[in-house]
Amino acid sequence: MNTKLFLLLGTSLSFIPTLTFAQCVATQDCATLGYTETSCNGGKGIKCPFGNKWACLTSEEECLNLACDKLGFSYTCTGTGEQGIGNACNGKYQGCTCDSSYQYTCSGTGYSGGSGSACGGKYTSCTCSSGYEWKNSSCQQQILNGPDGEVYKCNGKVVGVRATGMGFYVAMKDLGYMNWTSANSSSQKYSFCGKVKGTLPTADQLRSIYQNKSRVNSLLSTNNGAKMTEKWYWSSNCFDSNYCYSVDVSNGVMDGYSSYDYNAYVRPVLTSW
Repeated sequence: MNTKLFLLLGTSLSFIPTLTFAQCVATQDCATLGYTETSCNGGKGIKCPFGNKWACLTSEEECLNLACDKLGFSYTCTGTGEQGIGNACNGKYQGCTCDSSYQYTCSGTGYSGGSGSACGGKYTSCTCSSGYEWKNSSCQQQILNGPDGEVYKCNGKVVGVRATGMGFYVAMKDLGYMNWTSANSSSQKYSFCGKVKGTLPTADQLRSIYQNKSRVNSLLSTNNGAKMTEKWYWSSNCFDSNYCYSVDVSNGVMDGYSSYDYNAYVRPVLTSW
């Protein structure tokens, strides 16, 4: 018997992670244990201890593979999203699991299927049926008209935005640069969606826009709107018939100006819907 191969097998097994949960089952069936050959070329093999059959080996790698296979390490775990469970034995595992990003079954109302390849029957995201959109990790019915979180939609198009916590929506662009009388009239005629009309913002609303300007401008930019101009904007607040307040959205400062002779920028807001 080839003593070198037995020593090699013993050395290879010594590198296998300790398996305290493995069970040994006594058997004297050579074929069941993998000893199926009557002889091996050059004696490169391991003889069955219970008979005259051999397990022929062609290399040290095959010797290690045989040892790992006998201990149940038979999975490569190289499929989409797969990773091995526990320690490996010569690059193989006793089982596979899926990466945690594969968590969606993509079935039910509004779902049309999975996005990309599946792992264990689950996907990293889903595709949605017509009238639904992938949002907050699920297929949700699309909102065509009305508030939808930080945006307000009209026929599916974003017509207003607001930062979280703001109780009003900001129009997508300025109406121009004009006196207060024109600004107030233009804002009240401005339509966000059909009969849903805008108003001139209050001084407090303009200050809120200033405080949340980074998020408001980001939403405006990503939805084909125009960022707030870093200048003075008219508010709806007046302290008499001739003077009204304006707020500089570059720094949040408020001051009063003539409603007839002074011009400022105008951005309508939506406060009720």
